[in-house]
Amino acid sequence: MAIGDVTEVTTGSCSDLYYVDTGMYEVASYGSVYILDAERPTIVETGIGTHHDRILKAIDTVGLAPEDVEMIAVTHVHLDHAGGAGFLAEACPNATIGAHEIGAPHLVDPGQLWAGTKRAVGDQITHYVEPDPVPGERIRKITDGDEIDLGDHTLIAHHAPGHAPHQVVFEDPDNDAVFTGDGAGLYVPERDRAEPSSPPPDFDLEQALKDIQTIQGIAPETLLYSHFGPARRTHQLDGYARRLGDWVQTVTTARAELGDDESVIEHFAGETDATEIWGEQKGRGETAMNVRGVLTYLDRMA
Repeated sequence: MAIGDVTEVTTGSCSDLYYVDTGMYEVASYGSVYILDAERPTIVETGIGTHHDRILKAIDTVGLAPEDVEMIAVTHVHLDHAGGAGFLAEACPNATIGAHEIGAPHLVDPGQLWAGTKRAVGDQITHYVEPDPVPGERIRKITDGDEIDLGDHTLIAHHAPGHAPHQVVFEDPDNDAVFTGDGAGLYVPERDRAEPSSPPPDFDLEQALKDIQTIQGIAPETLLYSHFGPARRTHQLDGYARRLGDWVQTVTTARAELGDDESVIEHFAGETDATEIWGEQKGRGETAMNVRGVLTYLDRMA
């Protein structure tokens, strides 16, 4: 699958569902946005905004017009998931934008979110575009257990705040699937496993492990990863829980040995095999960000 490609999801029981490789960070197989061709057509996630035109082209490829889209749902408001919300809201004039009630105000006034993203992602900010605000009257605030009626599909929100307090995962019972946001990690299709996602400032290991249990409890046939693509649920969640715990312990040990946090970040960014997955720049940037998140979590726990 190449950047810009639109693919029908045929995993498990899924139907009416497509995803596009948005080319996030100019990397293939990293960022996916889903189009649910329901009675009330829906976009799940919006990408970083930089290439929102690829999402509009995907809508056309599926056989829809922007005016047909009635819901744009984001799992959380980190800009790699919601950065395109304002641009897509303008292009899709009949769409309501759904986000958790904690994060929704940041879509209306994204200034603080933009500043926080620049701090969190470091040099990766060159791939972003400053988000456009979403009109307040277009926002639907979502909380745990809310259901979004799409006619022949329903999205059920499950609060999953371990990655960010404003994160939900969306269950689609009709497709026996869950849109995982970052609650199940960063899935690498060629490795059939998920890599850790632990960004600052709100990563919480204990809650993140509970979020994995939440998804396990739903027991979906298919996991729909925002990073990246669909996978039939087998071993991935158990493996991710182990890998995430090991990751935090590894960073904890390195901090005790190296002492200086910048040395810890440089150590992991210099040694990461994420460069083999996403290339040199993104691999190192992703790793450095996730180390900073663990260090912030350890400070908070102390």
